[in-house]
Amino acid sequence: MVRSLWTAASGMNSQQFNIDTISNNISNVNTTGFKKTRAEFEDLLYQNLRMAGTPSSSISNYPTGIHVGLGSKTASTQKIFEQGAPQSTGVKTDLAIAGEGFFKVQMYDGTEAYTRDGAWKIDANRQIVNHSGYRLVPEIVLPENFQIDSLSISEDGRVTCKVGGSDEQIEVGNIELYRFVNPAGLTAIGGNLFKTSEASGNEIAGVPGFDGMGKLYHGFIEMSNVKVVEEMVSMIVAQRAYELNSKAVQTSDSMLNTAVNLKR
Repeated sequence: MVRSLWTAASGMNSQQFNIDTISNNISNVNTTGFKKTRAEFEDLLYQNLRMAGTPSSSISNYPTGIHVGLGSKTASTQKIFEQGAPQSTGVKTDLAIAGEGFFKVQMYDGTEAYTRDGAWKIDANRQIVNHSGYRLVPEIVLPENFQIDSLSISEDGRVTCKVGGSDEQIEVGNIELYRFVNPAGLTAIGGNLFKTSEASGNEIAGVPGFDGMGKLYHGFIEMSNVKVVEEMVSMIVAQRAYELNSKAVQTSDSMLNTAVNLKR
């Protein structure tokens, strides 16, 4: 009887983690380039009361065994890198990736991170940076007296602009994209950033629009791929599963109470 208490409790813990994951998805429904997370679960060990094939007599065996499960636990969380909807902004430094790939930035400590967030800015040094001031890699520095209204970024990442009173577009840099064999293995560190891990593999650099890389949409940003209706349905399912496990705890407690009160 005590076994069922712990089994149901493990189920409640699993559904609590599920709700935590769903809540994070919903809280980031408007986060640029956010990729939703899915919680995955697995069953725990089984107590084998009788193994299948155990002799039942001198001439026969039991065709099935008796196994009692001991609950569930969180197996993993996986980022779902489904394409988010592009949203037109008209901002000259905004970029959305249509397809595979990540932008790369250099952090303050010199390490590198990857992002799908294409809401870029121009700092006081005319460098293209993200909202935290991390520089885009490869570095792009715009020339002095450039015309911000003339800034243009092609689908293959060529950055051009006009300088001073000139009507000629000059090329000032190229944006590269990076993809991974297993993007789900990237480590999310917050700030819309990911870092590589042993599971993700090394970066594969490429030109936007070529060799499996996505194209760039200038003047767009990629919205979160969280679908609110799906998350609400998942929340209802998790809530009901939590309630069912709590009912199992109450039922087990009631049965224990009955056994304790057999003799008064």
